[in-house]
Amino acid sequence: MKRAVAIIFIMGWIIPFLPSSSQNNDRITVGAKHFNEGYILGEMIALLLEDAGYRVDRRFNLGGTAVTFEGLLKGAIDIYPEYTGTISTEILRLEKAQSLDNLKAMVLEKYNLELSNPYGFENSYALLMKKEKAQKFNIERISDLPREAGLRFGISHEFLERQDGWQVLAQNYGLPQRPLALEHGLAYQAILEGKIDVMDAYSTDGEISRYDLLLLEDDRNFFPEYHAVSFYRSELPQKAKETVAKLSSIISAEEMQELNALALFGKQNHITIAHNFLLQKHLIRHQEIKNAAEWRDIMSKILVHLQLTVLAVAFAIIIALPLGLYLYRHPHFSNTILYIVGIMQTVPSIALLALMIPLFGIGKIPALVALFLYALLPILRNTLIGLFTVDPQLKLVAAAIGLNPWQRLKLIELPLAIPAILAGIRTASVITVGTATLAAFIGAGGLGEFIVTGLALNNTSLILKGAIPSALLAVVIELLFEELEKWMVPAHLRQKT
Repeated sequence: MKRAVAIIFIMGWIIPFLPSSSQNNDRITVGAKHFNEGYILGEMIALLLEDAGYRVDRRFNLGGTAVTFEGLLKGAIDIYPEYTGTISTEILRLEKAQSLDNLKAMVLEKYNLELSNPYGFENSYALLMKKEKAQKFNIERISDLPREAGLRFGISHEFLERQDGWQVLAQNYGLPQRPLALEHGLAYQAILEGKIDVMDAYSTDGEISRYDLLLLEDDRNFFPEYHAVSFYRSELPQKAKETVAKLSSIISAEEMQELNALALFGKQNHITIAHNFLLQKHLIRHQEIKNAAEWRDIMSKILVHLQLTVLAVAFAIIIALPLGLYLYRHPHFSNTILYIVGIMQTVPSIALLALMIPLFGIGKIPALVALFLYALLPILRNTLIGLFTVDPQLKLVAAAIGLNPWQRLKLIELPLAIPAILAGIRTASVITVGTATLAAFIGAGGLGEFIVTGLALNNTSLILKGAIPSALLAVVIELLFEELEKWMVPAHLRQKT
């Protein structure tokens, strides 16, 4: 009976991680990148589909073009808002601008994906400055920047690496400055406080008019056209394609800038902004917006966060403990295996999550694999340390009284190694709780969603909504392991703190 209950409990936690097809007849998954405009446009697509009778799963906060596009290819999402310039330079890697019809033909032939007609506005990349700073140095165009080598640049992480981003832009305009990498939302705060002088921006950002900032003229026409479109899988039902086509030529650049400002300064949530706009344009029927209660939203994300943490650490224990026992019996392999596992620990967590995308797509599975790899080293290393540091005299006494190697392991060595093993599991658990916040960037959910959205909106309270529960979870785990240690480890063997 106990085994059956345990199996049911484990399956209840694992089932949500199993891949499922989003292409049911009436269920569609809408994605969005982790920036303000992406959330609003993603909600517009979702609300239109819901109005047409589809059940919609939202998978927002995806970490940039590479993650979102990979999710579309793998079927983890079915549709998301994208820009023609990004499709041309980042996805198709084209050097010359193409017409919309050519882009449609190319993505269909190469990836079996489709584009809608443009929404009606262009959201181009741009560089901007505070007006008084630009007037001081007589700067109006990007080509004016090279003569002021002392200007401080703050550039978003994605723009630094894009094909149409900083490196090529700097070569094209001969910019000598070395930029500081900043999250896009934080860069606005930095430029207002005078910590940077120039930043990259989207031309429809709500902050531009609010803060009276100057967009520098792209006088060498470096940036391609960035018309907003829906990017979706060809398998999407025809009715759904026709539904999202309602967004074509419906949003002006000025309207998009106002919508962005509502989220940033009007403190309206994205679904309300999208819903009111679609109603104003008579694109949907009036429907009650079902916003989950704040405490329920937090609790649901805590549950997902715990699932990621518990399963990753559980799988790490299942692998690391037997492997540690094997290496204890065959020590000539131990250093090599520890080096290999240790190398994975040196890979930055966000990079390790990104490396999982080509193998597993986006969502909880790649996040779980990455977190599992991070949890391996502390458990494996402490298992070996605990076993190898058992007093050799005790081993000799155990052998002298006739205990075979497995009896010595079971009765002497493992019990003495338990404090070190528990310390390893404890360390792995706390590390995993913190690292799991980054899983939101690949669509795995959890408390990181609050943090990612808060960074996009430069909203400290939203960041704290994710950071504080995550920190509390780490504290709770520490306390639970203290109690577990009292139960499993004799008093004279416990570490004194």
